Amino acid sequence: MKERHKLVPSSYLILVEDNKILLSRRFNTGFQDGSYSLVAGHGEENESFTQTLIREAKEEANIDLTEDVLEVVHIMNRNEKFNPQEIRERIDVFFRPKKWAGEIKNMETNKCDDLNWFPLDSLPGNVIPYVRFAIEKIKNKEFYSEFGF
Repeated sequence: MKERHKLVPSSYLILVEDNKILLSRRFNTGFQDGSYSLVAGHGEENESFTQTLIREAKEEANIDLTEDVLEVVHIMNRNEKFNPQEIRERIDVFFRPKKWAGEIKNMETNKCDDLNWFPLDSLPGNVIPYVRFAIEKIKNKEFYSEFGF
């Protein structure tokens, strides 16, 4: 039997307050280092998208979330040409929490060298292209997009 095609699942946090969005600058990861992204992560085996985001938000930024406060605001089917073929195609789910708790701080200084708020209408020039694309789609209330195909 032919092996089925697989997609890499990832969850992203869209945290916006006072028209500013929380971004983290990648550092020492081997992928898009020096560029801004969102608090995010890959799903692990037997882990839902919401469970992934709850875990990653705590691990990366000390943010406490619960499943009942997470709202899906965008889904992206993405082809990441920088990656090897076996991890190239992805499904990204972007969540906005209705509320959250915790004191935001960079918990992974070995992977992130800046965690800061930026004006939604004036993002840094070095935001990862697909992340910038997703933020624009979310601002325009577009629920689904494709990137990199």
